[in-house]
Amino acid sequence: MFRLSMLKSLLGLVVLAAAVSQVCSAQQPDTQADLTLDAAARTAVIDSLVKNLNESYVFPDVAKKMEASLRERAGKEYEQITSAKAFAETLTKDLQAVSNDKHLRVRYSFNPIPVRVERGEPTAAEREEARLNFQWRNHSFNKVERLPGNIGYLEFGGFFDPEFGGETVAAAMNFLNNTDALIIDLRQNGGGDPAMVALICSYLFGPEPVHLNDLYWRPANRTDEFWTRKEIPGKRYLNKDVYVLTSKRTFSGAEEFSYNLKNLKRATIVGETTGGGAHPGSGVRLSEHFGMFVPSGRAISPITKTNWEGTGVKPDVEVPADQALTVARLMALKKSVTKLTNPDFKAGVQAEIESLEKQVSELKAKN
Repeated sequence: MFRLSMLKSLLGLVVLAAAVSQVCSAQQPDTQADLTLDAAARTAVIDSLVKNLNESYVFPDVAKKMEASLRERAGKEYEQITSAKAFAETLTKDLQAVSNDKHLRVRYSFNPIPVRVERGEPTAAEREEARLNFQWRNHSFNKVERLPGNIGYLEFGGFFDPEFGGETVAAAMNFLNNTDALIIDLRQNGGGDPAMVALICSYLFGPEPVHLNDLYWRPANRTDEFWTRKEIPGKRYLNKDVYVLTSKRTFSGAEEFSYNLKNLKRATIVGETTGGGAHPGSGVRLSEHFGMFVPSGRAISPITKTNWEGTGVKPDVEVPADQALTVARLMALKKSVTKLTNPDFKAGVQAEIESLEKQVSELKAKN
């Protein structure tokens, strides 16, 4: 849910922002060379970390509690840590133990982290570099398919800048428009830009704007509202069922997307409870080799008046992540087959249902 931090990270301006913006990054092995820390280096990192927390962390009282915890540990167990990797991991663990905030993360970088002079909006050259980076990643869109039985399938790994990715979204949704139901796979999606969340949601509702979510930002004491768009470049996907697949790795903006559609009763969520991160923010440089992600805001649903922080988004149909696609396909086909009048189409869908039922039974037996 971090539009500016994602842009900065892709430009190499804050090299750790992308990593700390996704909870799944914690599960990736760190293959960087390590560095040896002395007391002065540890103190500098802690001082910078505490300063950023007190200035920007979404809950000031929790920031103070984290500071107290770090200061207490600085004169004790931290004195024994000389590995830069171990120090970043320990700081992350201790910060999350106090805050229970999965977005909050300290990262070590063997390569020096450049100092960025904050000047507001990115330059034209920076935006062009970001556009090329997003384009090379196809705006995180990985699969757009028509599955057997005329079920649409869309899988993407993040919510990138809609200014650059809007045409890709329109192309995907136009391709899927004639399907009888749509499955959106967010099982590997770690989040991204809330404006892209709103754009994709817009395809699932009519032209009348729908209030999706608010983001409150502590540093500016500002609340941003996010609504569906009245006008979109592609075809809307209306009056047909939508299924959203989730896993424990579904995080942040992907959770917002799921939470929005679940609360608005526009989609059925199938899979596992999501990661539980509803605090957006940005990446900051702590020192030459340390950065962190500082959550400076929080999501507020206009429906529930709260968010999914710490709890995750609970699915409507709870199944292991590796079964979610099969189960969702089966649900979609069982509903669509009742509306088919062409006997050949109906026989084909019924055969697919029987095949999927067999697959579900085998998966359950395996687990």
